Amino acid sequence: MKNVLDVSKPPVAKKVPHELVMHNDIRVDNYYWLNQREDKAVIDYLEAENTYTKTMMQNTEALQKSLFEEMKSRIKEDDTSVPYKLDGYWYITRFEKGKDYPIYTRKKNNLNAEEEVLFNCNEMAKSLTYFKLGGISISPDNTMAAFSTDIVSRRQYTIQIKNLNTGKVYNDEIKNTTGSITWANDNKTLFYTKKDEVTLRSFKIYKHILGTKPEEDVEVYHEEDDTFNTFIYKTKSKKYLVIGASSTLSTEYRILNADNPSGEFRVFQERSKDLEYSIAHFNDSFYIITNADGSTNFKVCKTSESNTSKENWVDIIPHRKNVLVEDIEIFKDYLVINERENGLNNIRIMGWSGNEDYYLPFDNKTYNAYIGNNPDFDSETLRFGYNSLTTPSSVIDYNFETKQKEVKKEQEVLGGQFKKENYESKRIWVTARDGVKVPISIVYKKGITLDGSNPLLQYAYGSYGSTIDPSFSSIRLSLLDRGFVYAISHIRGGEYLGRDWYENGKLLTKKNTFTDFIDCSKYLISEEYTSEKHLYAYGGSAGGLLMGAIVNMNPELYHGVLAAVPFVDVVTTMLDDTIPLTTGEYDEWGNPNDKVFYNYMKSYSPYDNVVAQNYPNMLVTTGLHDSQVQYWEPAKWVAKLRDLKTDDHKLLLHTDMDSGHGGASGRFESLKEVAMEYAFLLDLESIRR
Repeated sequence: MKNVLDVSKPPVAKKVPHELVMHNDIRVDNYYWLNQREDKAVIDYLEAENTYTKTMMQNTEALQKSLFEEMKSRIKEDDTSVPYKLDGYWYITRFEKGKDYPIYTRKKNNLNAEEEVLFNCNEMAKSLTYFKLGGISISPDNTMAAFSTDIVSRRQYTIQIKNLNTGKVYNDEIKNTTGSITWANDNKTLFYTKKDEVTLRSFKIYKHILGTKPEEDVEVYHEEDDTFNTFIYKTKSKKYLVIGASSTLSTEYRILNADNPSGEFRVFQERSKDLEYSIAHFNDSFYIITNADGSTNFKVCKTSESNTSKENWVDIIPHRKNVLVEDIEIFKDYLVINERENGLNNIRIMGWSGNEDYYLPFDNKTYNAYIGNNPDFDSETLRFGYNSLTTPSSVIDYNFETKQKEVKKEQEVLGGQFKKENYESKRIWVTARDGVKVPISIVYKKGITLDGSNPLLQYAYGSYGSTIDPSFSSIRLSLLDRGFVYAISHIRGGEYLGRDWYENGKLLTKKNTFTDFIDCSKYLISEEYTSEKHLYAYGGSAGGLLMGAIVNMNPELYHGVLAAVPFVDVVTTMLDDTIPLTTGEYDEWGNPNDKVFYNYMKSYSPYDNVVAQNYPNMLVTTGLHDSQVQYWEPAKWVAKLRDLKTDDHKLLLHTDMDSGHGGASGRFESLKEVAMEYAFLLDLESIRR
């Protein structure tokens, strides 16, 4: 490796040609060696890149610090969640001033009772560079708490059990789990999911009995299909334990009476290709959200407990071509449905009596509404959440009988500077190159002149059917208040406009995701929201793949790009079934062992398509312990870009040597990376304040 000691020059990774052969096609990867996480040469290279990044951003250090303090100052440090009641206890999560981590508490019977601290994560995280408390599962008799922790950031959680009467944490540790724990109704049996040690696939369900050793735990289910993951939970009714198995396009459930944890699980409806369903239990019936019988946007069905196979499912909300069913919540007198139509969230309320069927009113085009935490069938109120690009998040209780809403809490934006009426938001529609209309949600501070001179940050994700809703961010104010326009492109690959929107942005139509984003960029430039000199793009994970594709296809459109934990080495990763997530994602990207998918994938894979051309200024971030997008993908990508690009624009790689896919674990520590990203953009705009 050259130039490691001269921190003013970019590190140059050594080339070690490595041939990769598939379908008689030879790819030469000069940086394949970077996948050796324990190799000192790899660590030295990553550290050299970090040093170079720090050197190149040295002039922004004061700005980064200022941004960090500014973003932190808007956040209420001594914050408290809205309490919810479960099995006679009110559960509350709170933060203390100056502390990075939450404190989980409860109060018995009423909110005036003495506080019982369940877990103080600040104490648990002492001396650790990373800490994450996973699932907390309270036993039915309220005396025990099973909990899980991750101290590496690879989403491999260790489960322990705490006696809530004595405060004692038992010595037994169950390692390498998903972190989710489910109690049977006997207060002594709990179930959890193990991960494969190599691929980290969730593949086995185990049963643990209090007082026994973890090595004595019994395997109750093994998901042998390596394209599926498995999990377990208990129904809201508390009557059934449910084992789920899911792939991208297929699901299957098994059920067991929670009073009989030693019994045998029975299949609810056996899996079949392209059949997706989820289940909820109430009284003597199951309610199913499913795409069965060509219901692309899903429908809601009902069946009896005893006859659960598909031929017994009866429609209660039929399929509608233009309405996507996203979720349901069941109450004793009402069924609540979270729907999406024309990109907008709707909350529908239906009385079981048949006398009521209506929607909660929302009067915005750039909002996000969703069903909240509603653990009690007998509740007379629906808890839901609401926010928009200009309105902070609210937790709202809606009374079914009085039809009145009560805002239980609205996110406080401290500092005295923020007023929602000072910001403008709207939704615009762009005609893509194939004639499809693509929506963009936009927000900016009132008073700016849209004449093409404004910096604009364009964000998108566009994979897995994951919809990026137009939500409020107090952090984003640091850009808006400095004149930035912020735009979310709702491109194909998400489900913003229904299931077909997803289907037309995956597998052999994946390039629609990239061209949609580019066409949105061109429109934003043509309509003078910004210009090529001031347009910036941002995406993370699969959105980082998007970033890699657009800079190969149309680098001239962007002055700068932020690529966070980017999935950029698509072909090599999807050919390696030892890498976490690979086999479970064949239905998303295709299986490159099939030549058709191999060729298509290779035609857009960012790493495989780096060429000798000018690229925008770029900041690439990753985490050494990332289990979802391995650190070597962005590292290799940056190395190849350095070798081939023909410009003198900035190209920076920052590797968090202590974290994984989600970045730093503390609520304030994570702001430092955002401050670095924002400082990178502001520096390119010569905005120093």
